[in-house]
Amino acid sequence: MLYRQQVLDLPHGELHTPVLFPVRNLGKRSSDNTPAYVDMIPDLPTAMINARAIRNRDPMWERLTDGVTLREEMGVPENTIVYADSGGYDFSQTAPDTTPRETLETQRLFDADIFGTVDIPLSRENRAAKNQRRIDRSVELALEASDRHNGDELLLASVHGYDPETIQNSIRYLEIRGDFDGYALGSLVPIRTDYKKVTKLVLAARTATEKHLHVYGLGGLVYQPLLLYLGVDSFDSSAFIRSAGNRNYLLPGFGGEELWNIDELEYLPCPCPVCGSRTLNDIREDRDALVKHNLWALAAELRRFRYVSAAGKDIEDYLDLRFQGNEVTQRAYRTAKQQVRRLS
Repeated sequence: MLYRQQVLDLPHGELHTPVLFPVRNLGKRSSDNTPAYVDMIPDLPTAMINARAIRNRDPMWERLTDGVTLREEMGVPENTIVYADSGGYDFSQTAPDTTPRETLETQRLFDADIFGTVDIPLSRENRAAKNQRRIDRSVELALEASDRHNGDELLLASVHGYDPETIQNSIRYLEIRGDFDGYALGSLVPIRTDYKKVTKLVLAARTATEKHLHVYGLGGLVYQPLLLYLGVDSFDSSAFIRSAGNRNYLLPGFGGEELWNIDELEYLPCPCPVCGSRTLNDIREDRDALVKHNLWALAAELRRFRYVSAAGKDIEDYLDLRFQGNEVTQRAYRTAKQQVRRLS
């Protein structure tokens, strides 16, 4: 079991890990479509933003360059911990239209606590040679960012690969030639249904470094326990927004359920501050309420894991129960458990 807890001293305060960074869609639409949650969920003083998307949103960019702070723009307290990635996901099919210098300047303007390096994600449809060129280019861009970074913020090198050896070799190469506070593993969203493969890639990254490890885009209900078990320090997710858009109600231990399929209940089973006193119809008709509940569900999944650890209970026993209802994820967990036990 590789689960671990740490405290990071960041420019805007201490951050207790492992932790979820909810994805904020600032810049993707005319306004942020994420309801306020930072004060509502005290152990989630965090937000993941896309630096490129905000920079390309002219009205918002003009306000920020005129002196409005990012946290004022987001409507969150000044002690909110912000992770600004480069927006690499937007380069899935194209070459990047930004540079390490421009991205670092943007991240500094945002006063972000954690910087992600410019990266070029992989695709399952690409030939191996094309993906390898993207891997190599992401490594070059990370090293350029390392040369230009000299601040107090955490700099996480974005790493990609579809086999464990590539992941480990990339991290070790960057560790020797650059100066990074940790690594962020990407390109996993397109292969997220291949749980065994994803689990092996995450474990490869974890065993290649003792530094901070972030996983991009896989912080939903199913993956959270696996990532925690494998020693991942932070992860991000927009599942709470996307699920609400499909009227999916997230519930720890069960996954998502379309609210249109539920007619008999007056009240939903979650006692969170959003659902506790509201009827099923209230939640079904209020998208913001559903988004907030779904985020509570992700926070509860994390809290439950922390409780199991703090109470001294056997985490593997807990995960045996947690995954027993899904044959696919159960096999992935068993694979991870076998690999982790070989490390001891």
